[in-house]
Amino acid sequence: MAKKVPQINASSMADISFLLLIFFLVTTSMDVNSGLSRRLPAPVPPDQKVDDMKINKRNLFIVKINSANQLLVQGQEMDIRQLKEKAKEFIANENDDPYLPVVFTEVIPGLGEVRYTKDHVISVQNDVDTQYQAYLNVQNELVAAYNELREEFSQRKFHKSYADLDEDRQKLVQKVYSQRISEAEPKNYGGN
Repeated sequence: MAKKVPQINASSMADISFLLLIFFLVTTSMDVNSGLSRRLPAPVPPDQKVDDMKINKRNLFIVKINSANQLLVQGQEMDIRQLKEKAKEFIANENDDPYLPVVFTEVIPGLGEVRYTKDHVISVQNDVDTQYQAYLNVQNELVAAYNELREEFSQRKFHKSYADLDEDRQKLVQKVYSQRISEAEPKNYGGN
């Protein structure tokens, strides 16, 4: 007669595994604080032809980030701490510099006569190996430049903080300093 091997009772093993899974799902937190808040443009209707946009070279502000997370702004190496001021200078072009975006004078209802650069574009180009944090830092500096310009304009025009303006006035300020950041597809620029 063959000797019978005793079996291990594993009926409660599934219950224990399920309880452990629930415990770890409930007690684990995920870090979701990084990211960019952007409103994407509406899709182009299928019957509409998409034309390549021709941009005057002086209206284009190019920011490149290489694989070593170094910045090349308008062909010059730059530290991230200088980017916001350089972007503000480009966007506002207060001195009507012929190498910066074209300044237009327009009468905007609710604001009066305003001089601003309505055709400027900031192009952010990064390497495929650029760290996400470096990319976020560049985006944050560029958005901060727009926010500071809006705040300064609001203080000059309405003697109030931009955040304290009603929605209609905020839209007027946004028209003057509309955020125009273009993000190119990552490329392999190399480490230098």
